[in-house]
Amino acid sequence: MLTELRIQNFAIIEDLTLELGSGLVTFSGETGAGKSILIDAVETLLGVRADTSLIRAGDDRAMVEGTFRIPDATREHIHAILQREELLDDADYVQIAREFRREGRNVVRINGRPSTVALVRELGELLIDLHGQSEHLSLLRVPAHRVLLDRYAGVERELAAYQKTYGQLQELRRELSSLREAEADAARRIELLSFQVQEIEAAKLQPEEEAGLRDERTRLANAESLAANATLALAALDEGQDEAASASDRMGAAVEALGALARVDGSQAGLENRAQGLLDEMADIAHDLRGYLEQIEFNPKRLEEVEERLALLQSLKRKYGEDIPAILEFGQRARKDLENISNAEERLEALQKGEGELLARLAQEAMALAAKRHSAAKELSKGIEIELDDLKMEAARFGVDFRTAADANGLEIDGQRVAFDAHGHETVEFLVAPNPGEGLKPLVKIASGGETARLMLAMKNVLTRADHTPTLIFDEIDQGIGGRVGSVVGEKLWRLARAHQVLCVTHLPQLAAFGDQHFKVEKVVNDGRTQTQAVRLKDDARVNELANMFGEISEGTLQSARELMDAVRATTKA
Repeated sequence: MLTELRIQNFAIIEDLTLELGSGLVTFSGETGAGKSILIDAVETLLGVRADTSLIRAGDDRAMVEGTFRIPDATREHIHAILQREELLDDADYVQIAREFRREGRNVVRINGRPSTVALVRELGELLIDLHGQSEHLSLLRVPAHRVLLDRYAGVERELAAYQKTYGQLQELRRELSSLREAEADAARRIELLSFQVQEIEAAKLQPEEEAGLRDERTRLANAESLAANATLALAALDEGQDEAASASDRMGAAVEALGALARVDGSQAGLENRAQGLLDEMADIAHDLRGYLEQIEFNPKRLEEVEERLALLQSLKRKYGEDIPAILEFGQRARKDLENISNAEERLEALQKGEGELLARLAQEAMALAAKRHSAAKELSKGIEIELDDLKMEAARFGVDFRTAADANGLEIDGQRVAFDAHGHETVEFLVAPNPGEGLKPLVKIASGGETARLMLAMKNVLTRADHTPTLIFDEIDQGIGGRVGSVVGEKLWRLARAHQVLCVTHLPQLAAFGDQHFKVEKVVNDGRTQTQAVRLKDDARVNELANMFGEISEGTLQSARELMDAVRATTKA
């Protein structure tokens, strides 16, 4: 619910903060005092286009800020939105602020961080319903009618069963559609897939072979140079050249001499050991070089084979993947697709049979869902018409319109194929005939003002258990009604406010007296400037305001106000 509303430099409001409680909150005041400005401010907060003409004269910006306590019924949905936008700070409260400047700049903040008007509208639909001259009405959004009717009818079990079958049908139809597309292009696909599978399998690829082939190609292509360098190194190490001794011979002589030296001077034994180590290492190198020379292959044919294999791998990579594992994976997919196409006829037949079975089951579930909705719609219509009768709209009628549309691929209902979606095979729309002789019309086409507000009040009272919007605002609900009906409206608003926070702007004392909180909105002049203020009324101040709403304050109107308060207390305690 809306716990705090702060308005700055908006129309004739300079700086106003309202702390609002639960239950029914009423606002009264003289015409032109600024009651409608409060409604305009809330609308602006909820995402209505900011009107720069509403910025207070002499100021360059206006601001509206609201703090909302998140209701349990919509907590999960609101949290999901805030988490999606990384704006969830407090599990129990959300703060929305709207600031707009005269030059056109518009700033929106949610929980103190920049956001968008679209997100504010999305949250606003879950937090407040404003009933009056504006279009911010959930009941005027046709898609909401089915949701409200379903909650009223209690069709959770039937809808869950229907939607489970609907999901199965959609999944089956996606596969069926894919198979039908594949079947239409089967011949070309089979030829292409067969070629791809054959080409990849014929290559007999090994995941790590490419690196080995590249190394082998390098050796084969440079065999002559490798052999020459290895031979030179081996000759220098172990064979010598002409009359020159080899490195091994000279190192052996050095080891022999150091051995003789160490036998005389034992302190130099380390030199002999180090020299012997070098001699042994040179022998190992010579041994490895001989083995390497034996492996060097002068084989142009093998080089050609390696080059051809690498060219084949490169060709396959261009067609099927960036490396050998990717090519092999492509081949597996192609074989699976080929098998699917080859078995498509059998699978297609099985899916078509399954589709028929699911459609038949879904039709039964859709009819069960519709039957419960139709029954609830009659009960809903009667309840709303009783409420309208209490509100002196005796001739008004209410109805729920259910419609179907033909679809050759739809559900078979009563011998006809009709369209369907995740919610059933019928659309739902609320209709009303406010006056005698008028036919039922969609809610969006009825007149605005007090008549609309009373209709919405009647609907809200009946739909209370189905409506999760925490805060309802009624503007001009008392337009065109008298005191006796005003008491009825006041009591209905009070009872509605046991399940919602209800804010109501009124001119009738009979309605204002039912408020759990009562604010007086008035204009005052400070330093030559007119501004609106709202004061919460209690005790004698409230009696005086109610008396003033009856007429001029006198002993008679004061007595009427006291009697009204006593009557309201008796009614609300009953």
